Amino acid sequence: MFFKKEDKFSVYLSDLSKNLVESTQYFVDYKIESEQDRIAFTKQMEVYEHAGDAIVHQVIHDLNQVFITPIEREDILALATHIDDVLDGLEDTAILFNVYQIERIDQFMRQFVEYIQQSVIEIDKAIELINQKKLIDMRDHIIKIKDFESKCDDVYRTSLKHLFQDEKDPIAIIKYKEIYEELEAVADSCEAVAKTFDAIIMKNA
Repeated sequence: MFFKKEDKFSVYLSDLSKNLVESTQYFVDYKIESEQDRIAFTKQMEVYEHAGDAIVHQVIHDLNQVFITPIEREDILALATHIDDVLDGLEDTAILFNVYQIERIDQFMRQFVEYIQQSVIEIDKAIELINQKKLIDMRDHIIKIKDFESKCDDVYRTSLKHLFQDEKDPIAIIKYKEIYEELEAVADSCEAVAKTFDAIIMKNA
């Protein structure tokens, strides 16, 4: 059994994915040049995060109300949860920018976010393929997501090496290290979505 055309879980996952795409684009495009910018940035990311949470809560509510689901309910919940984890991580990063008063977005942060955005685009494409019952076609997107996560691993190792070699201010080291770690966790959440796609293919294709 697969998603019917207007199945509500199909709609929820699509809405959740589109919200993530939009929030990631906002994250990439926004320019932080002042304290006011940081505050506005954090508030808008919170808006996106709350929108994602509302969809996840509706997924959980409806899963508890039905006996038959298009794919296994555990997989629907896992997809919704892991997609929401990506957005949670981006919001947490925005909060760190604000708390730590970060105004300089370095090359490593930009690389992280570029790869994360590409992963999010692949997630969105894969969600559409689930809705179209084209599960096998998701494999190309799964491979790309995992590849972007691997690239983020490389960025993480390089960023830490650079940080400890070149940064003399111990406070700055603490701040930037935590941001790098948060962005690496976001990439891991993207990979968790890809692994759920793998499980769905194995069970249903």
